[in-house]
Amino acid sequence: MADEFRTARDTMGEMRIPIDALWGASTQRAVENFPVSGQPVPVQVVHAHAMLKWAAAIANQDMGVVDAEVAEAIKQAADEVIAGQHDHQFPVDTFQTGSGTSTNMNVNEVLANRAKQIAGEDLASDKVHPNDHVNASQSSNDTFPTSVHVAVARVAKTELIPALQHLATSLRAKADEWKDVVKSGRTHLMDATPVTLGQEFAGYARQIELGIARVEKSLESVYELALGGTAVGTGLNCPPGFVDRVIELMADRTGLPFREAEDHFEAQGARDALVEVSGALKTVAVSLIKIANDVRWMASGPRTGLYEIQLPEIQPGSSIMPGKVNPVIPESVRQVAAQVIGNDAAVTIGGLSGELELNVMIPLMARNVIESETLLATVSRIFVDKCLDGTEATSQGPELVERSLMQVTALVPEFGYERSAGLAKKAHKTGQTLREVALEDGIPEDKLDRLLDYKRMTEGGVL
Repeated sequence: MADEFRTARDTMGEMRIPIDALWGASTQRAVENFPVSGQPVPVQVVHAHAMLKWAAAIANQDMGVVDAEVAEAIKQAADEVIAGQHDHQFPVDTFQTGSGTSTNMNVNEVLANRAKQIAGEDLASDKVHPNDHVNASQSSNDTFPTSVHVAVARVAKTELIPALQHLATSLRAKADEWKDVVKSGRTHLMDATPVTLGQEFAGYARQIELGIARVEKSLESVYELALGGTAVGTGLNCPPGFVDRVIELMADRTGLPFREAEDHFEAQGARDALVEVSGALKTVAVSLIKIANDVRWMASGPRTGLYEIQLPEIQPGSSIMPGKVNPVIPESVRQVAAQVIGNDAAVTIGGLSGELELNVMIPLMARNVIESETLLATVSRIFVDKCLDGTEATSQGPELVERSLMQVTALVPEFGYERSAGLAKKAHKTGQTLREVALEDGIPEDKLDRLLDYKRMTEGGVL
């Protein structure tokens, strides 16, 4: 029906807009031009972009670029968007114009129209203009990459890093709980000298701690913002002092140490910072695959596997085999990690797509980095809460240590490699324990008691 739509205009002409939409003609064109994935630009980027517009309104008011009444209305509208009150007003697909211009205009138009409502104006009014007022002193080419950096940093600091710290703490707790649980070590999936279950989990904890440090380090590049370069990096139409004021406001509001890019041609022509942070996320994903896979191996069984640990039983594992329980949480972790690794491949391609003065794969890169951050954050907490915290050590590991042959390594300093190898081979052939074969070979029992102290073997040095 005709009354379900209104008419909006941009420089290309008129467009029919849904009657309840706050966006304008430019946004509607993007909606119709990019019906690609059904996945809008991440809401975190939209909120960050609204924060930038909030800060820009303040700076533009201070400098006399935008009058106080208009600036106040824009600020109030931006606060509403930042709070998530208008998330449904940002429908533009991720796979749009590569500079993010469509999303910049989507935000500009929504803020302008909401500001008109706040000011008591009709949406057809020119009281607040999306370009002349909301976008004043700015370009899509410097604001969109700025907002992506802000969003990526905020998700990392508020979601990902706390979740990884939660995971590292759980792994450290298990390392301490199991510091005296001796088991057979394994290299090449074959028996090796003894370790403690705690030592293994301490290694996992360290992987995650190093992952946190890698993410933190990569954020140093993300804190550099492209704002101020405007169209091509020269800063045309950006008044002196505007960038300093906007970044100061955003840093204060987020509590993050944002700063202006040292070189605006780098900041707009390249997206190396996003490639760097994605690489750190990929490394965390690789660590998670290692940890989750080891947990699966150690929990395998219960009768015909390693069964050194028992995972919480949280759901039936088979539709045909009654009583079967599977390591479903580690499986979920590994799938998330695989997705993050795939996301990084696309981010890499995006990063090398910076032609001349502008990278034109920014929305893709933003989507993938933020998805990787949120997936890793969510699955890390699930790994802890639904798996690791409820995992228990079994008696299987300590019991199998006596059957292992690789403790023969502790005999080498006193009896030599050749004799020790012969003892191990005989024990394997006859099915005896190494201790039994060594006693038959004339090695005194008290010496074996000293050399075959399995807990002592886990502490290094010569026995």
